[in-house]
Amino acid sequence: MLENWVRHEKIGEEYLNVRHKSGLNILVYPKPQFHGVFAIFGTKFGSIDCAFRKDGRILRCPAGTAHFLEHKLFEGEEGSAFDRYAKTGASANAYTSFDKTCYLFSCTDHAEESLRILLSFVTQPFFTDETVEKELGIIGQEIRMYDDDPNWRVMFNLLGGLYHSESVRSDIAGTAESISAITPEILYEFYNKYYNLHNMTLCVAGRIEPETVVSVADEMLSQTSEYEDTNVYQEEDDSVVSHFVRQKLSVNLPLFELGFKEQVKKGQRVSLADVAATDVMLSMLASDFSPLYRRLLDSGLINESSFGSELFEVRGYASTIFSGESREPERVAEEIRKEIESLRCNGFTEDRFMRSRKSLYGKNVAYLNSAESIGSSLSALSLAGYGLFEYIDAIAAVTPMDVERRLAETMRDSHCVLSIIDPVE
Repeated sequence: MLENWVRHEKIGEEYLNVRHKSGLNILVYPKPQFHGVFAIFGTKFGSIDCAFRKDGRILRCPAGTAHFLEHKLFEGEEGSAFDRYAKTGASANAYTSFDKTCYLFSCTDHAEESLRILLSFVTQPFFTDETVEKELGIIGQEIRMYDDDPNWRVMFNLLGGLYHSESVRSDIAGTAESISAITPEILYEFYNKYYNLHNMTLCVAGRIEPETVVSVADEMLSQTSEYEDTNVYQEEDDSVVSHFVRQKLSVNLPLFELGFKEQVKKGQRVSLADVAATDVMLSMLASDFSPLYRRLLDSGLINESSFGSELFEVRGYASTIFSGESREPERVAEEIRKEIESLRCNGFTEDRFMRSRKSLYGKNVAYLNSAESIGSSLSALSLAGYGLFEYIDAIAAVTPMDVERRLAETMRDSHCVLSIIDPVE
C-alpha cells in the first residue's frame, strides 16, 4: 500500500503526496465519484527564469524561451502529442506563466493511456533547426495577436509601470526579435536545466487509483540527478517606473488595472500566511458584498462582470491589483484608494472580517468538487512549495491583526500604478 497520505480531518478529504524514485513529486487526489480525470505536469520554469550559473559561467536565454519550449515539446520524433491524445479522446493543453510551465489533459476514459502520453512527450525533447524555424512563424503570429489584445496589454502596461526588471515586465512569449535568437542548443540547455524531475510536479485528480499513477511513473520515468537552484535573478528597485500608463485600442469601454507594488526579496516568495491574509483583505475590499463594490456598482462606475481583485505573486515580485471596465477609470481608482485609506485609519468591523474570511474559506473548499480545480490548485501550490490543505488552513488562521498588518505593508500610494486602455476615437 502507498503511504504519505495528506488528510484534512475537518473537511474529510485526502490526497497522496510521494517523492517518486525518479525524483518527481507526485500528488494524486482520488475522487471515485467523479466522471473524469484531470492531470497536470509542471516545472518551475517560466518567463522570469532567464539565466542560471553553470561551470562558473552565467547562461542566458532570449525572452520567450520557456514559452517557445512549451510549444516545441508537443512535436516529438513520433509526431504530434495532440494526434496521440486524439486517439484516447483526451483534451490537452499547456501554458507558460512567469514562473512555471504546465502541461495538462482532461478525459473521461483511457486515463492511464493519456497519462503515458503526457509523461512521454514532456520527458522526450526533440529539437532541430528545421522544427525551430517552423515554430518561429507560429509564435510570431501569436505575439502579434497579443500585442492587440486589450486585456493582455492593460496587464503588461501595468507591469511595465510597476517593475524595472525586464524579466517580469516583458511579454511571456517574448518578442519577434528575441525569439529569432532561439536555437535547438539553447532549448536543450534550458530544458536539461529546468525539466529535471526533481524540479517538477505531477498532479492527478478524479476517478483514478493512486497505484495506477505511480505504476505508470515506475514504467516511464528514470532516476534523475538532484536539482540545484542556480538561478540568476534580476535586482528590483523598490520604486515604480511610472504611476500612470495609457494606451488606445479597440474596446467598447475603457479597461483599467490599478496595482500596488510590494517589495519582495530577490528570488523569494510572499509567505503562505501573508498570501492568505492578503486574499482575505482583498475580499473585504472588493468582493461583491463589500461596501466599495456596492458603491461603485450603484453609481454606475463599474459593471458586475468585470470588476475584481487579485494578488499577483511570483518569485521575487508581488502586487495587489484591482481591475475592470469603467467609463471613468480614474474616478474608480480614486475611490479604491479612498477605501483602502479608510480601512487603514478607521479599521473594520468583526462582522466584515468574518464574512470575508468565511466566504474565501468556503470557495476554496468548494473547489474540491472539481477535478480541474483540485489539480490546478495542487499544482500551483506544490510548485510554490506548499500543500493544498496548508492554504485552506492558512485562510482559517487569518486574524484581524494579520489583515491590519497587510494593510500597512501593502497598497501604498507611493507605489501605485494605474494602467488604462481607452477606446480608439
